[in-house]
Amino acid sequence: MHTLCARGTMKPEINAAVGFLTRFLRVKGHVNDRQVQTFSQSLHDILAEQYKHHWFPDRPCKGSGYRCIRINHKMDPLVWQAGQRIGLTIQQLYLLLPTELTLWVDPFEVSYRIGEDGSICVLYESKPGPIMMPVNTTSAAIGSSSGNSGAMNPMVDSHISCKEELMVLGRTSPSKAYNMMTVSS
Repeated sequence: MHTLCARGTMKPEINAAVGFLTRFLRVKGHVNDRQVQTFSQSLHDILAEQYKHHWFPDRPCKGSGYRCIRINHKMDPLVWQAGQRIGLTIQQLYLLLPTELTLWVDPFEVSYRIGEDGSICVLYESKPGPIMMPVNTTSAAIGSSSGNSGAMNPMVDSHISCKEELMVLGRTSPSKAYNMMTVSS
């Protein structure tokens, strides 16, 4: 399993996304516990493999479209692949999952929207840890009397979610008012 990346792990984000989708299978029934467990593990492995070269904790919006799970008039191929592993047909998956779902799996945030005009709800959110950057020797000499070239300064956290970035740029999704609701377990 590929969970470690440069300065972050995708495990909590994938767990949140998989847990969210798996709950639909449990709630709507017609799937036994063993199938639910297999679907969950399969989807986790599929997402980890799919995202391993598209996970950028230092730039969370990079690769966001690639990591987006989408169900509308077409079933998301990764969800479909996990469904096939437990013997579900595509028609059964459409009955078990929302007909219109967007699930964003980004470093430090997992959120979803049901329906084109639904509110965006946060499933998982965390803050990035401080990133330590070595200070340039010249900068260190100017900034301190000791001239310690090995000094480390924490980089200022400029984390902004992909959805917030879109709002700043003036583009909104969904087209109605942008509402944010945090869901915690």
